[in-house]
Amino acid sequence: MVLSKTASETDVSVHSTFASRYVRTSLPRFKMPENSIPKEAAYQIINDELMLDGNPRLNLASFVTTWMEPECDKLIMDSINKNYVDMDEYPVTTELQNRCVNIIAHLFNAPLGESAAAVGVGTVGSSEAIMLAGLAFKRKWQNKRKAEGKPYDKPNIVTGANVQVCWEKFARYFEVELKEVKLREGYYVMDPVKAVEMVDENTICVAAILGSTLNGEFEDVKLLNDLLIKKNKETGWDTPIHVDAASGGFIAPFLYPELEWDFRLPLVKSINVSGHKYGLVYAGIGWVIWRSKEDLPEELIFHINYLGADQPTFTLNFSKGSSQVIAQYYQLIRLGYEGYRNVMENCHENAIVLKEGLEKTGRFNIVSKDNGVPLVAFSLKDNKRHDEFEISEMLRRFGWIVPAYTMPADAQHITVLRVVIREDFSRTLAERLVIDIQKVLHELDTLPAKVNAKLAMAEEEEAKSGTVVKKTAIETQREVAAFWKKYVSERKINKNKIC
Repeated sequence: MVLSKTASETDVSVHSTFASRYVRTSLPRFKMPENSIPKEAAYQIINDELMLDGNPRLNLASFVTTWMEPECDKLIMDSINKNYVDMDEYPVTTELQNRCVNIIAHLFNAPLGESAAAVGVGTVGSSEAIMLAGLAFKRKWQNKRKAEGKPYDKPNIVTGANVQVCWEKFARYFEVELKEVKLREGYYVMDPVKAVEMVDENTICVAAILGSTLNGEFEDVKLLNDLLIKKNKETGWDTPIHVDAASGGFIAPFLYPELEWDFRLPLVKSINVSGHKYGLVYAGIGWVIWRSKEDLPEELIFHINYLGADQPTFTLNFSKGSSQVIAQYYQLIRLGYEGYRNVMENCHENAIVLKEGLEKTGRFNIVSKDNGVPLVAFSLKDNKRHDEFEISEMLRRFGWIVPAYTMPADAQHITVLRVVIREDFSRTLAERLVIDIQKVLHELDTLPAKVNAKLAMAEEEEAKSGTVVKKTAIETQREVAAFWKKYVSERKINKNKIC
């Protein structure tokens, strides 16, 4: 969804210098023009505006793939006019989707026999995948409660406060209480012990994150599984686990094959993964895999025949392109296990290069872990004069998009910068980014303090008047973080950012 606004009276038309070779008439911005224009003019007008977008390769905020091989680009364009939902018309595309589901299910150690078919579906991304998995948990829990004659109107999910916003969307859209385990300074993922303590008879599942958006860390799914097994035995419940492996699902099997987080753990009933992240496909493709057919209630599956033969479907949307499904299959067979391992190892090595370069400046604390998603999250050791938001803003002058953000409750006073290392982020770029960060730091050192100085002055004036007690360093840090959080939020609204 895009939050849009109308233009001012002086900004109601679109003009293009070079398109004047074809057309001189300006176009209305927010209304359809009365007349057609030459295709060359339409292309030039749009192309001119798109030049002001950021460079996707330098967008270090995003986990989403920004480069694929030319051969895959060609496959994408060749299939861009195929509607994936029309399975009877495009049976080979359907077959490729089924192959992807089975390949990923085996990658996640699903308990499949030689001839058993995996249970899963391709989605637009992990957001849709999580919605589908959540609906399956909710319906299965409701069916059991109905059969037992117990209330089924207050379902909840237990997660960490570090979950991606799609979990909040699921909870709000489908009326499920979201019970969040709060974070603490130095520990920025869900604590399995506290999570299990929050589980009750209305908990439809516990959601663990394999690759936190905040710092890339893997949550301890094995410990969560063991603790939950014990609690289920004590209470008679059968609370399951869903693993949100949006970022880490295509990393852990190749970098940490011995790590137990997937269907090797008996309580893990479903897993989602983003093909458009470390699955190495352009946006948007995601996957959700269930342990067995019994974990996906049959009443959620629709059967349609008005596009041809009987077609089972379990999606939130209907029509969607086939290109990303085909691109995912290309990557899986093109790279194979060896190729994916090489890519992930290279990303991990480049993350270490960046981390070491930042540590050498002596100015940053590294918040991320070496084992996890290949990213580097870091914060200033001293942000009294200038803070992470200023660094983020000034790096844009070099073309870099590096996000700065505050941690969730109860660590919201901590502000970090985060760099996601993708396949197309080379060691040379890592070294160049460190150099540019050093330039920004040097420039900031020569500038007067901004927000912190204003807060200090205001505090000093209040202290003189005797109206306030001097704040501690942590209180001041929280106040600064709150200011910047509000500032960034208002900027996003004012600039019509995608929500």
